[in-house]
Amino acid sequence: MVKKKHKDLQTRKAFSGYLFILPFIIGFIAFMVIPLFESLQMVFSNVVVGIGNGGFLLEYTGLSNLKKAFLVDPEFTRLLTTELTKMAVQVPTTLIVSFFMALLLNQSFKGRGLVRAIFFLPVILSSGVLVGLEYNNSLLSGMQEYISNNTQTANITTVLEEILSNSGFGKRFLTVVFDIVNNVYDVVIASGIQIIIFLSGLQTISKSMYEAATIEGCTAWESFWKITLPMVSSVILVNVIYTIVDFFMKTDSEVMTKISENMIQKMDYGFSSAMAWIYFAAVVLIIVVFSAISSRWVYYYE
Repeated sequence: MVKKKHKDLQTRKAFSGYLFILPFIIGFIAFMVIPLFESLQMVFSNVVVGIGNGGFLLEYTGLSNLKKAFLVDPEFTRLLTTELTKMAVQVPTTLIVSFFMALLLNQSFKGRGLVRAIFFLPVILSSGVLVGLEYNNSLLSGMQEYISNNTQTANITTVLEEILSNSGFGKRFLTVVFDIVNNVYDVVIASGIQIIIFLSGLQTISKSMYEAATIEGCTAWESFWKITLPMVSSVILVNVIYTIVDFFMKTDSEVMTKISENMIQKMDYGFSSAMAWIYFAAVVLIIVVFSAISSRWVYYYE
């Protein structure tokens, strides 16, 4: 009898969950699935626009669009490699910064709610309207140009960069570090959602675990590696996947810009679809490989 009630409760919860996501499922099927298959057909076709009542005609061309993307076009392969390199640096940086911030915000101190709201501001600032204002604001761009043209003395960061670079100590490593420092604004903007997800994971850890570890003589450093990190490992996996997808969907991605230019300006739908699917396949491959590797060390607490 108890098992039957438990199954009925699980069934009701599952039904409620599907009911909540039903609008998304309907919208995805109606507005995403059909265009998705059409774009896949365009990869292997030459698209002739304007046939009939504003429609298009697909002329099968095989793998010509894919060959053009990899072998003919001089920019796509270089831009794709550059984006993958940036991803390898920015994704770990964003995760480390957001995890560190979540650890700080999980502590008990006065004004914690206000501080959490401040750290959530990047999510609001990264909304579509404000991003458009940021990138299209002539006043901001004029101020930036004026400062760069009228700065006579180097700042401390530039001087430190020159000193360390001339010392010959790990130039490639220093270059990566300086790129991270120079892009700290982008890292902070991209870390809002990750901070919230990390916070939710940290708050599920029972305080009794830390109390028992303290009684056994564990230091805070040992508790971090033995309790905190394993307990949030599943959340780390979620954040990694989210951060990878979010990085590749950035509005300033050069690959996305090239795809949009070929689709909108040149109306070369076949070639732009081929580049889009290659880009999508690269993202999926990275996520699958990382998920397969990380599944071995993810700890699920029961």
